[in-house]
Order: sequence, then structure tokens, then C-alpha cells
Amino acid sequence: MNEFKLKLLSKTGNESFARSCVSAFCLELNPTLEEINDVKTAVSEAVTNCIVHAYNSQEGKYIDLSVRIENGKVEIIIEDEGCGIDDVEKAIQPFYTTKPDQERSGMGFTLIKTFMDKVDIISQKDKGTKVIMQKEFKKE
Repeated sequence: MNEFKLKLLSKTGNESFARSCVSAFCLELNPTLEEINDVKTAVSEAVTNCIVHAYNSQEGKYIDLSVRIENGKVEIIIEDEGCGIDDVEKAIQPFYTTKPDQERSGMGFTLIKTFMDKVDIISQKDKGTKVIMQKEFKKE
């Protein structure tokens, strides 16, 4: 078992830092290029959701990231204390976006669910959202 925790400012650009940290941490699992790209995309989408939607692009807010590796699996938890999601079932539908004026595609949760093996989204209005993602790496 191995794990790390990181607290990031909700600042554009930090999604690439989070993606890099998580992908580097996963290297001990000897992932394929496809597996590591799947994880990087999911992390980037989840952190971007925090910045753009939870915090409405306000800097100075925090995003908590925790990653645990155990038994060939990685569990990634990305959590904010933002506005929360009114209707999670609606929010995970392809092309749904709360920011159509910003040309958002509404595919963030769809991509996360496509690239990860298991995804749980827990959200409370005005209290924040927690996205729990898991991926099992194939053994060679």
C-alpha cells in the first residue's frame, strides 16, 4: 500500500500539476501508456470540474486530492467545498453543462466514467463534491 495527499489552489493550470503528480505516482504499478493516459484524463477532468463549476473559477479556494495504491488498483479522491451538484444523475449525462456560454462540452463526467473502472460522485448543495475514482492496472 502507498498513498499521498495534496491540497491544491483552485487555479487554472493546477489540473495539469495534479495530473502529473497522480500519473507519476502510478508508475509503480507499471501501467501501459493507455492506462496512464486514462488516469491523467480522468484526474484532469475532475480537477477542472472543481475549478470551473464548484468554485466558478474563483481562485483562493482549495481542492483536496488523495491517491492510494493497493493490490494493483489506484483509488483517487478529488474533493471540493464548492457549490455542490443539484442533481448528480443529470450532471453525469453526456453533454450536460452548467456553463454553455463558456463553450463547455459537458463531457467531463462521461470521460471520467469511460476511463476509470469505478466512479462514485457524492455531492451536497452548498457543501461540495467528492469524486472517488478507481482503476485496476493489468498485470503483465
